[in-house]
Amino acid sequence: MNISIGLIVACLCLFLQDIEACTSVIISGKVTPDGRPLMWKHRDTETPFNHMAFFNDGGYRFLGLVNSDGVSGDVWTGSNEAGFCIMNTASFNLKNDEIKEMDHEGALMRKALSVCRTVRDFEHFLDTLERPMGVEANFGVIDAYGGAAYFETGNDCYFKKDVNDESLAPNGYLIYTNFSFEGRKDEGLGYIRFDNATSVFLKMQQKGYTPQRILQEASRSFYNSRLGIDLKDEAQSPNRASGWFVEQDMIPRSESTAAIVIQGVRQGNDPELTTLWTALGYPPTAVVLPLWVKMGENQPSLAVYNDEMKTAPLCFYASRLKDKVYPIHRGNGQKYLHWRLLWNETGNGYMQQLQGAENKIFDLFLPHVPAWEENGLNEVEIQKLYGEATRIIEDIYKRL
Repeated sequence: MNISIGLIVACLCLFLQDIEACTSVIISGKVTPDGRPLMWKHRDTETPFNHMAFFNDGGYRFLGLVNSDGVSGDVWTGSNEAGFCIMNTASFNLKNDEIKEMDHEGALMRKALSVCRTVRDFEHFLDTLERPMGVEANFGVIDAYGGAAYFETGNDCYFKKDVNDESLAPNGYLIYTNFSFEGRKDEGLGYIRFDNATSVFLKMQQKGYTPQRILQEASRSFYNSRLGIDLKDEAQSPNRASGWFVEQDMIPRSESTAAIVIQGVRQGNDPELTTLWTALGYPPTAVVLPLWVKMGENQPSLAVYNDEMKTAPLCFYASRLKDKVYPIHRGNGQKYLHWRLLWNETGNGYMQQLQGAENKIFDLFLPHVPAWEENGLNEVEIQKLYGEATRIIEDIYKRL
């Protein structure tokens, strides 16, 4: 499609987007290069700042993504010491009642992390909750025993979708945005993002699914399946015109605030190896850090709440650059993306420079994984690696 036509179509299609939405995938360990399942959540929310928090208040200990301005302690993605992991995407086509007290998804996930060990445990957990549950969501869960499933969940019932069921997931994974397959047909949200993600993961299949590829090729994809354009394609780039684009129905959006890939373990491996590859803040201007529940309270300072910044430093740094990418706040200006700042032909866009730093983070940690799988996580070694990672990350953000 000619870029000028694409810009016109995008402008004509502009409408108020859902602000509580996410894009996600669960990939069975049967189709990953190392046999470890993967669970990705690209978070979209009206709450701009979030951080990671460690919980040890009874039951299993766990790490969770929480809102920085919240006092409820709701968790929006997390993993516990037993290797049970959970996330959600909001659904907008399941609810068929008049119940007003809703939005209990974060509280449900926090409780599940403290009591569940397996996917089966989570199913039993849902069975025992009082009705109405106060939720309308697609909950994604994996465990340390090969379990992987989505649960399309409403106030009174749920529908389990097993990622290991080849008849349901012939490619070994399931993608969810903001509709449920068991919900009302053609209602809900996120259909174009679903198509975008479907295309991205099909292409990624040839190279192999890894946390690095998912974060860099899915959470930073600027492909729109409806318009048939990819902003990273030089021939279609907005930089051939003004360098601006009306952002609509991409995976990363102005309300995107985090991207996490949870890498589970192969059956028989210690659940402590479960890794949360965590990019806080607007994903195109964020840098990943790997986190482990075993580190307890000794999580890297970049990922946890900072009193001065009122969020995690990683989220603060990424959000500061995002404000430059979306600098217009009057009228419909909040949807105008200054693409040239993110990506350009000289290779010095924010996303390009940050990805170079992020590659160094992966290169720093990944060589140690075989030894950790053999001997267990080395907490002293990880702390040293965090020191090196902090220097890499702070240096790149200072230069930007």
